[in-house]
Amino acid sequence: MNRIVPLILAVALFMEQMDSTVISTALPAIAADLGVGPITLKLALTSYMVALAVFIPISGWMADRFGAKKIFRLAIVVFVIGSIFCAVSGSLLEFVLSRFLQGMGGAMMTPVGRLLLLRTTRRSDLVSAMALLTIPALIGPLTGPPIGGFITTYFTWHWIFIINVPIGIVGIWLSGIYLPAVEAVRPPPIDWAGFFLIAMAAAGTVFGLSVVSLPALPPAFGATATALGIACGFLYVQHARRHPAPILRLDLFRNDAFRAATTSGTIFRISTGAIPFLMPLMLQLGFGLNPFQSGMITFAGALGALTVKFVARRVFAATGFKITLITAGVFGAATTAVNGFFTPETSHALIIVFLVVSGLCRSFFFTGGNALSYSEIDDAQASQATSIASVLQQVSLALGVAFAAFILEAASVMSGSHLQLADFHLAFFVVAGVSLFAVVPLFGLRRDAGAAVSGHGRRVETEAAE
Repeated sequence: MNRIVPLILAVALFMEQMDSTVISTALPAIAADLGVGPITLKLALTSYMVALAVFIPISGWMADRFGAKKIFRLAIVVFVIGSIFCAVSGSLLEFVLSRFLQGMGGAMMTPVGRLLLLRTTRRSDLVSAMALLTIPALIGPLTGPPIGGFITTYFTWHWIFIINVPIGIVGIWLSGIYLPAVEAVRPPPIDWAGFFLIAMAAAGTVFGLSVVSLPALPPAFGATATALGIACGFLYVQHARRHPAPILRLDLFRNDAFRAATTSGTIFRISTGAIPFLMPLMLQLGFGLNPFQSGMITFAGALGALTVKFVARRVFAATGFKITLITAGVFGAATTAVNGFFTPETSHALIIVFLVVSGLCRSFFFTGGNALSYSEIDDAQASQATSIASVLQQVSLALGVAFAAFILEAASVMSGSHLQLADFHLAFFVVAGVSLFAVVPLFGLRRDAGAAVSGHGRRVETEAAE
């Protein structure tokens, strides 16, 4: 298996993961500097994810039309420019708009990178390629919290975004040299009506849920935006059934493996989006730690995730996707709930142990889920599959942030006081309960689902034979 391509593509994931974890750790400091509350600043988190959800649907079409390699490199340029604007932002509006620009770049980077990987990798090597793709992406969360916490504590938060600049330059240079030039094709004309409906559905739902509890806006504003988003989603379903070439082909959900993997992954990612938002805030506001101390603890989750690469292929070959994903989903929900029992008196070593186990479970779930999603998808459907999976991924992550923030805001309003440790505990319990439902779609899978990719039921090739 060619390891150069997934490692280069992982530069994009590295920047995204580094960026998200750095912001989560520095959230209280950024909020204080911009003169807003930490929960209000969730707009900066969700604006990035809204941009991803809005522009991801056209990423597959652009990659097919202009060439995946060209679009991938252009996306990195846009992401780096957005990072620079974030670093020089002086108000909440500037920061939110800069994050939206970052999201436009990210909307092209990750799905187009996955598309390149799918079109240059044999299906039998897909689990190993997906695991290899996540290594630099996992180093982002590994280094993001401590580096972001250190810079925020001892310097200023503005500098944390400059980290993306040298990484992006290296990514542009390496991709120009080593990435294969996937030939452009002539896809059908872009479905502009479908694009508008999908954009309104994603933006309205995520934005509406994010602002419904903000004190600066009346609740009716957020409720109206959410209702509009849901209505546009229903309208798009009707539109896609009639259009000969919809921007997102919903008939892909007729494939059992794709439907189960994307549905369960969407539910599970709600907790994945909530945890990076909740944990740094709890450690800083609830435990009294500074950003650097908080970052040194929260990076442990990536340590657990990093170990999956070395065992993923053999585990999936031995047990198959169905059993492994259900087990990882149950234990992932359980370890999320454990966060609700932590107090300032809890040993930091014990917290780190549970974060490592939680990261291990989540990484198993997503490595397997990503590979299973594409296990029965041919190259002609690859761009559509990556676009749909990426849209659902970003919407669910954004919903996780919005959902967690809503629980915190509601709990503080009901108690009539500022955020307390008990509010964070409640949020972790609720999020864990929701993530447990992610295993439900997996029960209907065949035991040998995705066997051509996992190798389950066949002799497992040695790592040397790869």
